[in-house]
Amino acid sequence: MELWSTAAVWLGLAVLATLVSIRLAVSVALVEILVGALAGNLWGLHTTPWIDALAAFGSVVLTFLAGAEIDPDVLRARFKESVAIGFLSFLLPFLGAMAYAYWIAGWSPEAAKIAGIALSTTSVAVVYAVMVETGLSQTELGKVILAACFVTDLGTVVALGVLFAGFDRRLALLAAALALAVLLLPRLTRWYFAAFRHAVSEPEVKYLLVILAALGALALSARSEAVLPAYVLGLALARQLAEDRELLHRLRTLAFALLTPFYFLKAGSLVSAPALLASASLTAVLLLVKVAAKFAGVWPVAMAFRFGPRRSIYTTLLMATGLTFGTISALFGLTHGYIDRAQYTVLVTVVIASAVVPTLIAQAFFRPAPHEADLPAVARIRPALQEGDD
Repeated sequence: MELWSTAAVWLGLAVLATLVSIRLAVSVALVEILVGALAGNLWGLHTTPWIDALAAFGSVVLTFLAGAEIDPDVLRARFKESVAIGFLSFLLPFLGAMAYAYWIAGWSPEAAKIAGIALSTTSVAVVYAVMVETGLSQTELGKVILAACFVTDLGTVVALGVLFAGFDRRLALLAAALALAVLLLPRLTRWYFAAFRHAVSEPEVKYLLVILAALGALALSARSEAVLPAYVLGLALARQLAEDRELLHRLRTLAFALLTPFYFLKAGSLVSAPALLASASLTAVLLLVKVAAKFAGVWPVAMAFRFGPRRSIYTTLLMATGLTFGTISALFGLTHGYIDRAQYTVLVTVVIASAVVPTLIAQAFFRPAPHEADLPAVARIRPALQEGDD
C-alpha cells in the first residue's frame, strides 16, 4: 500500500510539473525542481530507497543522452569554441568561489575547495533537457553548448580527483575500463544493433542500460560517480545513436517519462527553507559569485568567436546552471567530512538556484529560435564586440 501511495504522490507531482511547464512554456526540469522544493518544505516530501535508485538511474541515463547528443563532427569543427568556453566556464568560478569561501566566508581550505568545485559545474541534465524541449539540441549552437558542458564538468571531475580522491587500483581499473569502452564499444554496438534491431523486447535499450550500470558500479568502487562514465560512453556512442534516431527517441521517453522526474523532484526536495533563511545572504552572494565568474569567463570568449550579443548571453546563462555534478561534489564533501551540514545546505541551495534562475532568464529573454542558432564560420578568435547577431 505504501509503495503505491508513494508512487502516486511522486508521479502526481511529476504530472503537475509537466502541465505547469507546458502552460508557462518553461523547462519541465526547472518546474520539477520548484515543485519538489515546495512539496519538501510544505508537505514533508521525502525519498525512499527505491526513489533514490530511480533518481540515480535518471541522472545516469540523462547524462548518457547528453553525451550522445554531442556531435563529434561539430566538436571537431568547433573544438576551439567548445574547449575555450568549457574550460573558462570551469576555471573562473572554481577560483572565484574557492577564494570567496576561504578569504571572506572563513571556511577551511578543504571546505573552500569543495565550494569551488561544486560551484564551477554546469548542469548537463538541465541544459540537455532545455536543449531537447526547445529544439536546440539539433542546432550547431546547442551542440557547441553541450560540448562545452562536457569540458566544464570534465574539469570538475578532474579537480575533485586531483584534490581529494585517492589514486589506487580501483581508480586505475575505472580508467582502463573507460578506455576499453571507448575503443571497443562503438564497433560492438554497431554489430549488436544490426543483429537485434527493432525487437519488441527492446534489446538495444537493455544493452545500453546494463553497460551504464556496470560502468557506474566501477565508478562508485573507485570513489567516483556513475555519471562520469555515462557521459564518456554517450560521447563514444554518439555516431551509432545518431544513425538510429528512433532508439534515441525511445531512450528519451524512458528518461523523461519515468526516471528524470524522480531525480529533479528529489533535487528540489533537498532544499531546506529554514536553512535557506538562516544563510540567505551567503547563499545569495555565492550565487552571484558563480554567475559573475561564468560571465567573466564565457561571455567574452563567445563574443570573440562571433556568437553575437544575444547568443553569447544565452550561452553564458546556460553555462551558469548547475545541478548534477554540483550536488555530487557537495555530497562528497559532506560524506568525507570536508564540510558540515550547514555548509552543505548552502552549497546545494546555490547549486539548485543556479539551475533555476539563469535558465529562466535565458529562456524568457535570450532564447534563440532554432533557425537563429547557426553559428558563423570562424577560424580563430578575433574581436567581435561591435558585431550583432548574424
